[in-house]
Parts: sequence; C-alpha cells; structure tokens
Amino acid sequence: DAHNQVGIVQSGGIVPLLSLLDSKGGPLQHNSAFALYGLAENEDNVVDLIKTGGVQKLLEGEFIAQPTKDCVAKTLKRLEEKIHGRALSHLLYLMRTAAKAVQKRVALALAHLCAPNDRKTIFVDNNGLELLLGLLESKSFKQQKDGSEALYKLATKGTSLSSVDAAPVSPTPQVYLGEQYVNNPTLSDVTFLVEGKRFYAHRICLLASSDAFRAMFDGGYRERDAKDVEIPNIRWDVFVLMMRYIYTGSVTVEIDHAQELLRAADQYLLEGLKRLCEYAIAQDISVEDVMLMYELAEAFNATTLRETCLLFILEQFERLSTKPWYGRLIQRVIPDLRNFFVSALVKCYDSNVSSPLWPLD
Repeated sequence: DAHNQVGIVQSGGIVPLLSLLDSKGGPLQHNSAFALYGLAENEDNVVDLIKTGGVQKLLEGEFIAQPTKDCVAKTLKRLEEKIHGRALSHLLYLMRTAAKAVQKRVALALAHLCAPNDRKTIFVDNNGLELLLGLLESKSFKQQKDGSEALYKLATKGTSLSSVDAAPVSPTPQVYLGEQYVNNPTLSDVTFLVEGKRFYAHRICLLASSDAFRAMFDGGYRERDAKDVEIPNIRWDVFVLMMRYIYTGSVTVEIDHAQELLRAADQYLLEGLKRLCEYAIAQDISVEDVMLMYELAEAFNATTLRETCLLFILEQFERLSTKPWYGRLIQRVIPDLRNFFVSALVKCYDSNVSSPLWPLD
C-alpha cells in the first residue's frame, strides 16, 4: 500500500533495488524491476527515484527477459505521468540547490521524461540546459554520452513534423515562366555568360525571383543596362540548375551539385533553393564529414543544415567520440546548441506547441 511504499523509500530501499537490476539472474532482476514499478506508483517516491539516479539505471540497464523490459518501460511511463505539480516543483528546487551530482541526475531524467510543455520552464528558466551542456564538456565519457543522449531526446520529443521537405513559400508574388523558357532566346532581354557559354534569360522572371536580381537589374549596378552579364564564379551545370529553379519553382538537387548550388543560392538570395540544397546535403551527412558540413552551413547561413549537423552530432556521439577532433568540434558547437535550444524552447512555449524542436524525417 501507499504507506509501505513510502516507508520502503524512506528506509533507503531504492538504492539496493537499483543495484539488483545489474543481477545476472533473470528472476532477481525482474523482481527488483517489479518492486520499482510499485514504488513509482506513489507520487511521493518520484523525486527520490530520480535524485538517486533511478531513471538513468532504468534507461541504461541490460535486461534479460522480455517481461522485465516491459516492466521497466511501464515504470518509466509511470514516472513520466507523475512529473507535474508538486513533484515537478520539488525537482526544479533540487536542480537549483542540490549537490551538483543530484542536479545533473534531475536534469538528465527530466530531459527524457518531462512533458513537452514544461521544457522551457525546466531547461531555460531553471538552468537545466546549462547542466546538460556542461555534461558535454566533461572529461568523463559516461557524462558526455548521457548529456548527448538527453539533449537528443529533448530535441526530438513529440510527433515528427518535417520542416525541410519543401521550399518555403516565397515572401513576394512569384512569376514562373515555365520550363519551356529556360535558356530560350524567345523574348530574352538579357544574356548571361557562364564558362564561355550563353544563357538566355528574361528580366521579369529574374526580378520576381530575389532581391539580388532586383538590385542587379533595377538598382544602380552596371548590369542594369547590360545585354551580356558575365558570371565568373559558378559552373555552367550549376547555373542552369539555379535558373531552372527560378523559372519553374522546383528542381531536383543531386548530391553531386548540392554544395555548389547552395553557394549559388546563397549568393543570389534564393531561400527556397537553399532549403532544397540543405535538405539534399543533410541526407548525406556522415561521421567523417559532419565537421565540414557544419562549416559549410556556417559559411552560407544555412540554418536547417546547421541544425541537422547539431542533431547528428548528438545522435552519433559514440561514433564521433573516437575521432581525435571530437573535443574541438564539441567546443565549437556548444554556443550554437545553447542558442538553438533557448530559441526553440521559448518559441514552442509561446506558441503552445508540443512538437519536436528538431523535426525528424
């Protein structure tokens, strides 16, 4: 009963039960898991289970029998359902005032179990985010791993709603002349010279596509009255793809051209094309090149690609941590992680959204 549950916890029963989870004997392991499930029923025990590291033990344990695994999953679910009201207030108090080890345990547990609508309160208003980021900088492999997993969980809580599947709606009315006018001399009133080849274009389409072309042809630049405009820094194949997007509003971005096309899209302020390029590059990120992709994203202000790199770094901690440059990478990305989480958590709170901070495909 409830009285016995509280008595067991007050008598120090949680730590021995957690130790028994490491037993190699299936029945003993299951019995301890079932006992912890019973203790989690009582709201008064939730804080004690979390501050003694019970959540980490349940998340990381190697359980032998399927019934034990099911019991552990139900215990975590029960804890998740009870983290609100008085229990949450007590946990937040501990996260601010308790010993550092307890603060970290609470932050880790809440990253895995808190309700999406409580994320800002916990991780922005009560310093939970700084505790998790501090784990990434720890010299302990275990703490780095725990911090990465908790941040990844925090970022991906909720139902997946991809934000990079398509280009965003143009902020200005868009004119698409259509595929038939791509590099077509019919009614062409400007010609681009790219790698010694001529590309026939139409000012009306270019003016409608971006501020860069509006400045070029409607401002004080020398291209305004020129019939031939030289493009010295973009390859022909890439330029054709960019123009096809301008004329049709869509283009297939192959990975072989994606990085160069991203540079061109950034140069000519084609945000929709940038998003398509970012999406293509994001599908091809690997452990070996994630640092290069992160640098690429920074160079061209590719927000979605940068955030995808950050998520990849958190998700692939164990593989990345073996690389000699991992420490430098973490030091470099922590400011971006902090800025992203604060901005995203505040935005979700203000809009009362419980979807993931980082959409997954």
